[in-house]
Amino acid sequence: MTSLGLDAPVRLVSEHGHRPYRTLAAALRDAADGDEIRIAPGRYEETLRVAGHVTLAAADPDGDDTPVADGPRPGAAVTLVAPAPGRPALEVLPGARLTLRGVTVRGAAADQPAALLAGGATDWTGGGVRHGRLEVRGDAALRMAGAVLAGAALAGVLLRTTGAVRLTGCLLADVDGTGLVVGGATRVKLVGTEIRAAAGSGVRVREDARAVLRGCLVDRPGRSGLLSEDRAAALLTDCRIRDTGGEAVRALGSSPLPKAPDAAATDTDDVDDATGGVVLRGCELTGPAADAIGVTGPAQLQVTASVLRDCAGSGVAAGDGARVRLAAVTVVRTGATALVAQGSARLTARELTVRDSAANGLLATGTAAVDLTDGELTGCRYSAVHLGERTTASLTRVRAGSTPEHGVHAVDEATVTLIDARLTDCGMSGLDLTGAARAEASGLAVFRCLSGVTAGAGGPLRLTDCEVTDAERAGITLGPGDAEVSGGRILRPGTAGLVFTTGATARVTDTEIREATGSGLVVAGEAAPRVTGVRIVGPGKNGLILDAGGAGVFEDLDIVRPGFPAVHLADRAAPALRRIRVRDAAEDLSAGPEARPEVVDCVSIRVKSARWPAPETAENTPKPKPATPGAGQSSAADGTSAPEASPASEETLEELLGELDRLVGLARVKQDVASLVKLMRTVQRRESAGLAAPPLSRHLVFAGNPGTGKTTVARLYGRILAAVGLLERGHLVEADRSSLVGEYVGHTGPKTQRVFQEAMGGVLFIDEAYSLAPAQGGGGNDFAQEAIATLVKLMEDHRDSVVVIVAGYPNEMERFIDSNPGLSSRFNRTLMFEDYDTEELLRIVERHAASHQYDLTDAARASLTGYFELLPRDGRFGNGRSARQVFQVMTERQAYRVSEIETPSESELMTLSELDVPELPEPPR
Repeated sequence: MTSLGLDAPVRLVSEHGHRPYRTLAAALRDAADGDEIRIAPGRYEETLRVAGHVTLAAADPDGDDTPVADGPRPGAAVTLVAPAPGRPALEVLPGARLTLRGVTVRGAAADQPAALLAGGATDWTGGGVRHGRLEVRGDAALRMAGAVLAGAALAGVLLRTTGAVRLTGCLLADVDGTGLVVGGATRVKLVGTEIRAAAGSGVRVREDARAVLRGCLVDRPGRSGLLSEDRAAALLTDCRIRDTGGEAVRALGSSPLPKAPDAAATDTDDVDDATGGVVLRGCELTGPAADAIGVTGPAQLQVTASVLRDCAGSGVAAGDGARVRLAAVTVVRTGATALVAQGSARLTARELTVRDSAANGLLATGTAAVDLTDGELTGCRYSAVHLGERTTASLTRVRAGSTPEHGVHAVDEATVTLIDARLTDCGMSGLDLTGAARAEASGLAVFRCLSGVTAGAGGPLRLTDCEVTDAERAGITLGPGDAEVSGGRILRPGTAGLVFTTGATARVTDTEIREATGSGLVVAGEAAPRVTGVRIVGPGKNGLILDAGGAGVFEDLDIVRPGFPAVHLADRAAPALRRIRVRDAAEDLSAGPEARPEVVDCVSIRVKSARWPAPETAENTPKPKPATPGAGQSSAADGTSAPEASPASEETLEELLGELDRLVGLARVKQDVASLVKLMRTVQRRESAGLAAPPLSRHLVFAGNPGTGKTTVARLYGRILAAVGLLERGHLVEADRSSLVGEYVGHTGPKTQRVFQEAMGGVLFIDEAYSLAPAQGGGGNDFAQEAIATLVKLMEDHRDSVVVIVAGYPNEMERFIDSNPGLSSRFNRTLMFEDYDTEELLRIVERHAASHQYDLTDAARASLTGYFELLPRDGRFGNGRSARQVFQVMTERQAYRVSEIETPSESELMTLSELDVPELPEPPR
């Protein structure tokens, strides 16, 4: 024993006074429950077995016999050393209660316990464990703070206890094995603790253990940062795992995740908040030498608000049997595919961002199921999404692109559903189907890809209200598989608009094809599609061309300004041409001598060499069937066809005004729109009478708070203008600052022009337009002023083709209009959207309830009235959006309530009561 020259370095402090001792063991033998043993700095080669309730504290090195409360200061180190291998230096027995202050325990062998807590409760501050592991077993409980545990082998800390364990502000370092092993039924919490340079995994959780890590760092482990096995559970919050030799997180097994996605994400301070599965919140996983997260077997994992970056492997790899949930996760710079789902894995992601993958953004194989909502996958070297074998994938509001390959590529027997997805800048097709793959897409937008949509002889393809813009080659190519296209547009394809390859029998209805460099519709030999209600405007070549042997039914087509004959039929082409209208063409029909078309009620208007009669000379010629709203039609004010427009819209002005009137609230807005309609009709009557038309600005400012119906009214306004013949289509294109402003010099102008071109014939709605004119003025790399200048010029050049509506908060919009003289001269009318009052908010909830087959009780209405009366009208108040959210919460609460009823009646399933009305949100602190 070395004791810095003191003959009695140990002092026992009790109610009877102070007694000096030469050894710790001697002082411990005489200590009564509650006594404190103060230890002078030094090295003590002893083995201590603690059975009572005592305190061991390092004394102040200045010699005043005061214990060091917060651990040893320089020169105050107390080290308890095991005399020989085989026994720990410190052993805490069942029933003991030990407090340690500034004491370091050193083992005799690195691969053996230096400190063994076999029971009781230990409170350890400062000091730590060296050259051996800390082992906690039986029912032992441990609270350790500010300690250093280093130099062990096999494991730095081994926990297998039924007692609670908590490590705060500790350091586990230089372990030749696993840093922390948690087994049995242990419950452990690590707060602000670091695990550095373990040769094995940083943390291993197995069997039925539960581990919680908050604000911790796992740095440079030789294997995984976190390893989960068996039925374990782990919760990591605000943790960092970096530079791992294997996966940052590896889950080979776990307990099940809670059914509610956020049930495991609790802010309580209880160690039992690791309720199931492996859960990461607000974490950063950087630089793993393998996958950032690997999940296989029966493991279940949930990650929210986290970043995975610079992975040598994948960001997330879900293997057979795995269940993975991701929310607000960013995956950046992966050496392999960013997200992998294999075998029978199930992967769900919300608000996902994937950038710069060295392979695919998402790869699914086997029978994996993937559900992505509100995600972005860009900068992948392979296809952004690749689906193979018998996988299923649902992609909702997902943006994918900036890849040399496909945006979404489905092969084998894969099935993909796309809802309001956006595929951009793909070196191959935006959406490509091969083999027996099947797809269903609604509201899909494909921009600037080599080809828009390509489908071979695979399973069913359904495209509804989809849009393909600026494809380098064909907009849509359909093979002999079961395919159906309904609604939507194909704009400016580099070759043909829509191609039917050999054997194709697809059905196409109510679609618009504009400004194709080649032909609008191309039908190969032996193809026989059915095409109805298609409008083809300005094709560089033919509107419709059939190769030799081509057939099919083509009815109610409108072909305008074709560069070649509107319809060309090669020899042996035998289509049925019914009610096709050709306008402004050099020739309506050219056909080979062996072509055998069936021509019924086709007409030509302003065609130089016409084989078909004009409408006024054709007997019993019906007008072509109009396309669905937004497919490129316009009409005169009286409903008849305007000379230079397409057939009249099916929607009447009275119907649209009635739809506007049925909106809740907005009395001033309804009155303003009605006045505008009267003014427009008066202008049209003056023009019809040959009188000069008064100046009429159709551009508007919509000023109001969020959720007041601005977008809804803008969409109706466009349809109204189309109904009175002032717009060709009346469709709505939504944009914001990010849609218009580029990131480098020369980027903003083309970007703004592209959005404006999409709105041709309709309404361009710019939300939060004031962000284009910041309050402090532009500068640096802010190209917003260029966007404004480009908009002003385009509005002047196309004053009769596009209506622009800018929207935002009232004060900010006033500042925006004043920021540029060109804006103030073009936006001279503002519609004010007032906040909804309590009665109107209640009516909105009632309408949502009725449309979803729910009934509100009188008590529920009364409770809702009180709720809306007391609801703070602050910056978080969303008007109609808030009402919709309240309705959603009510349905969820009702579902939980009814689930407790064994056999609920139909009335109970449909009734929303006062019990379902949510509590008011707590004000922010």
